[in-house]
Amino acid sequence: MAPLPNRRDWLASSACGFGWLAGKGLLASTNSLPQNPLPHFAAKAKRIVFLFMHGGPSHMDTFDYKPRLTKDDGKPCPIPKPRVVSSETGNLLGSPFSFSQKGKCGAWVSELFPHIGRSVDDLCFLHGIHGSNSRHGGALLELHTGSDTFIRPSIGSWLSYGLGSECNDLPAFITLAPTLTHGGVNNQSSAFLPAVHQGVPIGSAAIPAEKARIPFIEGGPNRKTQRAEMDLIQRLNTMHLDSSGADSRLLAQIASMEMAFRMQATAPIVQNLSEETKATHEAYGLNNPTTQNYGKLCLMARRFLEKGVRFVQVTHSYKWDQHGSLRADLRKNCLEVDQPVAALVSDLKARGLLEDTLVWWGGEFGRTPVSQGNDGRDHNPHGFTHFLAGAGVKPGFRYGATDDYGYYAQDGKVHFHDLHATILHLMGFDHTQLTYRHAGRDFRLTDVSGEVVHEILA
Repeated sequence: MAPLPNRRDWLASSACGFGWLAGKGLLASTNSLPQNPLPHFAAKAKRIVFLFMHGGPSHMDTFDYKPRLTKDDGKPCPIPKPRVVSSETGNLLGSPFSFSQKGKCGAWVSELFPHIGRSVDDLCFLHGIHGSNSRHGGALLELHTGSDTFIRPSIGSWLSYGLGSECNDLPAFITLAPTLTHGGVNNQSSAFLPAVHQGVPIGSAAIPAEKARIPFIEGGPNRKTQRAEMDLIQRLNTMHLDSSGADSRLLAQIASMEMAFRMQATAPIVQNLSEETKATHEAYGLNNPTTQNYGKLCLMARRFLEKGVRFVQVTHSYKWDQHGSLRADLRKNCLEVDQPVAALVSDLKARGLLEDTLVWWGGEFGRTPVSQGNDGRDHNPHGFTHFLAGAGVKPGFRYGATDDYGYYAQDGKVHFHDLHATILHLMGFDHTQLTYRHAGRDFRLTDVSGEVVHEILA
């Protein structure tokens, strides 16, 4: 690691006074960002939106059609059940929902997703996803950070570290309505990466989307007065650094204050959905009480992506954990997200953004093909479905498969490490080379595993 410059060196290289201190030059010189961050090779994707379905959507009721499961409904499961389950499970439970083939690609889609069903020719389904943990907390951490055991940087933080932001007035990593449970902030944490790469939360799962705002971003003194106040605070901060030496937390605080100052001119505009047309509001379902909450989040995500945010996560709160009430609750969940998700994909495509934006949809695990009670399914990390769309992936394509009942990934198996390696590849990174030295060793998102799934690359 290069030695930290002293305060005089910082000021000597400054052209803008103390406000420069948290700028890209300072952060690069202190190892908070790579020098002139660039990918390892030409990237297919410039940005990512992760549509996270918290709780574990049931794959055999949504996108993984299992006629054998329907045929054998009510019979004992003929294949060994995993050792680790949440509670007692019973016989096979066929899907109560009908499936049909959609689009030119002929993808099987449940009746629960009519809008996404019309978009399947833009989607790339991964039916062999699997993880290592059957509990929500560990599974969420593994999905977001690559580790189900330790606190590690999230994928958004790794991309912020590797690429920085395309926009000087917005952070590289934003998470909309993030979950407060099952790891909470650790799922958007920068961990041992410099704190400037932490995900910036807007709202939370506990509040409606219309109240999801960056706090204190509007109002206050005029910018000239505020700039003078900021320069005084930053002068005191640099005096502290000059006397105490390197302090990554203080550097991150300096950076966050400067970012907050710049965001005041940009973020309120991005969050103002009234600028969008009536047709756009209708497309995202903002005129429908069922779809308006997630629709607002998806539309806000598109606006942040347009402004250069690298990684935007849009969480659909903890609703997908159907241990019971599968028929009613799963239908309700799908109604809430189906139209907004399809609208986001179509909107990005119409604006020419899908060419270099990766859309990623999925949860922390799937569900069991065997029942809990007579209307529920248990956790199943052994085989389930995610889908991708956009930059660098094959459209109208299906890869991998679970067994005839949907219990285990069999063909085209894709572990979370492989998924992460592939996403980093699309963003222009060799996942084995995007590392950060901490506690005497080099760390990476994929730890010591992960293979790029070349079969799905366009």
